[in-house]
Amino acid sequence: MTGLDGDVTLRRGPLLGFATGSLGMGVWLTVPGLLLLYFLTDVLAVAPWLAGLTLLLPKIADVLLHPWIGHRSDVEQARRGHRRRLLLAGCVLPAAFAALFAVPGELTGAGAAAWVALLFIAGNLLFAAYQVPYLATPADLRIGYHERTRLMAFRMMVLTVGILLSGLMAPLLAGGDTPTRGGYLRMSVLLGAGMLVAMLVGVTGIDRLRRAAAAPATAHGPAGWRALALSLRDRQFRWLVAAYLAMSTTTHLVLAGVPYYARYELGRPALTTVLMAAFLAPALLVTPAWLAVARRIGKQRALLAAQATFAAGTLVLAVGRPVGLPVLTGVVAVLGVAFAALQLLPFSMLPDVICAAGTARAGTYTGVWTATDATGGALGPYAYALCLTAGGFVASAAGETVTQSPAALAAVRYGFGLLPAAVMLVAVLLQSRYTLDRVARADPAPDH
Repeated sequence: MTGLDGDVTLRRGPLLGFATGSLGMGVWLTVPGLLLLYFLTDVLAVAPWLAGLTLLLPKIADVLLHPWIGHRSDVEQARRGHRRRLLLAGCVLPAAFAALFAVPGELTGAGAAAWVALLFIAGNLLFAAYQVPYLATPADLRIGYHERTRLMAFRMMVLTVGILLSGLMAPLLAGGDTPTRGGYLRMSVLLGAGMLVAMLVGVTGIDRLRRAAAAPATAHGPAGWRALALSLRDRQFRWLVAAYLAMSTTTHLVLAGVPYYARYELGRPALTTVLMAAFLAPALLVTPAWLAVARRIGKQRALLAAQATFAAGTLVLAVGRPVGLPVLTGVVAVLGVAFAALQLLPFSMLPDVICAAGTARAGTYTGVWTATDATGGALGPYAYALCLTAGGFVASAAGETVTQSPAALAAVRYGFGLLPAAVMLVAVLLQSRYTLDRVARADPAPDH
């Protein structure tokens, strides 16, 4: 089908198949970010500073290798006309996810941290093998400015379902108020099985989209560090990536802080599930509204509004318990509304940048993007872990009761409220330097 702009209008069936792949990725994006820091400090007795490093250091491999994976994806696309082999290799991710939480019973402290770090590296690389070619799909299709947003809106809605289901189920499967090693293992095996099915469906969906609207194949661009340098010399891409790094850091920081905020500020670990529901349910409901807003005022202005809203909302969380649980829950819901835009709009702006630069380096661009996302996913928990360390937070093993100092409790609260507000304001400043949106809106036809 052809839309009013002259671009192909994609059918819903293949769109849903493509988007289903995000269910599996949603589990990987959510569960380690939500539970892994808490798993290390409050189940495996890993000191907060070491737990933070355990999540941060594996990302060095991501920064170095994701652009290389992106280039290999471009080579596959140029030689074979598809990126399927990397996608299928990435489908091994569920095995790494299960092993991540299968820490041998005798390991605690530094030994447990080493186990988690090694499996986290493996999982992140497998995730990149799937995510990089997956995100290159919009640039591989004969679609324009608005259709890219529609494609990513389908992805965002299904991704949010995956994040919501895994965010609600993972704490419950791990043991609720009394999580155990066995509970975390059970959780990882069950969710890993669901990941595998969803990711395989996503591969099938991409094949259907390509058969319906594949763009002409182009020769792949330069390799290695030269390809990386070329992508970073793209001014529009550079500002978009820098802003997204700040956004990703902020959202992962908040995600890592939820279990601590629920237990130590609100006094009930089970409220982790309540806060996750309040955060993610609105994100699912308002994605079509953000799609309409982006069509009306453009992706850039809509994204800036969402970033400012998120920053303002987190300031309320810094006040904590005196505000009252109903108000705090409402504020978290407002953050969820903004979060929907933070996921939808940057990911739909990425193919705009790629198409403006030429699609021969689509994989390299998405490799840099996923490396940025992974870096934010590490920096957020690490920043929160540093806050806990500065406050004197004491780690503990499963079933052990520890009394935290007033300074540690303040660190839990301020790290969840003030710090994310500051980082998101940085995202606003960086995002304001992006200027491609008004050009792309004026010329919505695909540029292949």
